[in-house]
Amino acid sequence: MTATESPPPPPPPPPGGAPAPASPLLLWLLVAGAVGGAAAGAIGGKPAAETLGWMGDLFLDALRMVVVPLVMASLVCGVSAIGDVRGLGRAGLVAVLYFLGTMLLAVVLGLLLVTLLRPGEGAGPGVLTAAESARFSAKADVGLPDLARSFVHPSLLDAMARSLVLPCIVFSLAFGAALTTLGEKGRPVLAVVDGVNEALLRVVHWLLWLAPLGVLGLVAGRIGATGGGGAAMEEFRRIGAYMLVVILGLALHGLLVLPLLLRFLGGRNPLTYARGMLPALVTAFSTASSSATLPVTIECISDNNGVSRKAAGFLAPLGATLNMNGTALYEAVAAVFIAQAYGIELGVGALAVVALTAVLAAVGAAGIPEAGLVTMVLVLQAVGLPLEGMGLLLAVDWFLDRCRTMVNVWDDGVGAAVLERLAFRPGMGPAAGTPLP
Repeated sequence: MTATESPPPPPPPPPGGAPAPASPLLLWLLVAGAVGGAAAGAIGGKPAAETLGWMGDLFLDALRMVVVPLVMASLVCGVSAIGDVRGLGRAGLVAVLYFLGTMLLAVVLGLLLVTLLRPGEGAGPGVLTAAESARFSAKADVGLPDLARSFVHPSLLDAMARSLVLPCIVFSLAFGAALTTLGEKGRPVLAVVDGVNEALLRVVHWLLWLAPLGVLGLVAGRIGATGGGGAAMEEFRRIGAYMLVVILGLALHGLLVLPLLLRFLGGRNPLTYARGMLPALVTAFSTASSSATLPVTIECISDNNGVSRKAAGFLAPLGATLNMNGTALYEAVAAVFIAQAYGIELGVGALAVVALTAVLAAVGAAGIPEAGLVTMVLVLQAVGLPLEGMGLLLAVDWFLDRCRTMVNVWDDGVGAAVLERLAFRPGMGPAAGTPLP
């Protein structure tokens, strides 16, 4: 090579890319935002909620603004990256089996804990206000036909405007599969969608640097709205046993079951992978919404952990809508807790009904704050438990909702690694990213 020649360009990165470590500064800022928000809400009470809460609402609205277009673009790119439409069937089968399997594991774990520890004994029956009773009664007629109809919507634009993610997912899967059958005619469309997807991910990257302020506002606003630290602690003390059972179940599922699946099915180092998911987990705790966290989830799965974009873009949007491990566990525990509080003994058959309906209700729950509390009506009705018992849960549901959303998002991250290894790279061992030690 002569002096006037330029060095050859570096080789292009492999599909999926090597994992880019999450910025330590951003992680510290997110943690500081959560801690600062908790302190401000506990000390300042409602005035702090009014002063800081708008920052959380603004951040949440910014995330929601990109959720629907990102879901659609990611799914179209994910489906088209599979190539042969028959590969979609393999990826879809792995995803569905993973969703159902992990949700059933979570429900069984929750039922075992609540049956053995019996936190509902001695808890007085709950009482709903008139407004709360009307809210849940409006959902009392929701059943399987309603769940089936929620997969489609007569107007795609209306579904997008109202953030109805499930119909958008169905359309995107069909549209992406159709584009793969068009050959050369479909390539320009796929190129445009891929460009839109990359641009949206860049916007998400920018939004992440605003996340610490958003987390501060969200946490301060929610704790301050309860009346401050003293009022929040009183809520926790009143039904502390129930909270401990739910948190113990979520911890065992998130820290034991899912890491084992990640290691043996996904071929990844759980500690390294969890570190890459930290921004998404902190965002999930602050927003209590897996749908609002979805842009950050995709960023963490693909950029921080090196999972291919097609696996992340295919599974994460589906998981944010259909895969609710934490919600399923919570609904099963809550139903048995209410039965114990009313002195109702549930047999093995009734517990099996609770398990199945908890999974279905979790699938039907929207990825929005406290959606699981609404769909729990299905579980209570399935075994004839009084809806009034939900009054026991309302005071602390805002906190438990954040805990179960973290598990939901963590499970989606694990599922993306499992999907890449089992459906997109069969027989190749661990996917790109951190190898097993």
